Amino acid sequence: MKASIDWKGGMLLEGKNAEGMSTYFDTHHESQQYATPMEIMLQAMGSCSVMDVIAILEKKRKTITALHVDIDTDRATEHPKVFTAVRLHYTLISPDAQIKDLERSVELSQQTYCSASAMFQKSGCAVSWTCEVKTA
Repeated sequence: MKASIDWKGGMLLEGKNAEGMSTYFDTHHESQQYATPMEIMLQAMGSCSVMDVIAILEKKRKTITALHVDIDTDRATEHPKVFTAVRLHYTLISPDAQIKDLERSVELSQQTYCSASAMFQKSGCAVSWTCEVKTA
């Protein structure tokens, strides 16, 4: 896996993967246009896990109407301001999935499959999650 970053002026950066697909990064300022690198790390972690959860639920033949994850964090107060805790709340809308289906899918994602979450956990960040299922 390879990636590159190009400065675009100000604090705007463009990241590209090996296939040339772009992700833009910015920092907090008055004309901020894109997420910060730390926000994108959280989005990557959430996306990685959601992809796992979708795949697992589909293997269980569950109908997914919607799946949403809210992510909340704590950060160190001193530099480097690493994440010290990440809390994910998964909300599944499904006519046939039960809470146990979602909880097991998230557990497998967080403890076995999600490489992004493993990076957080192996760095010492506490990762926890909660789940809820709503009927469609």
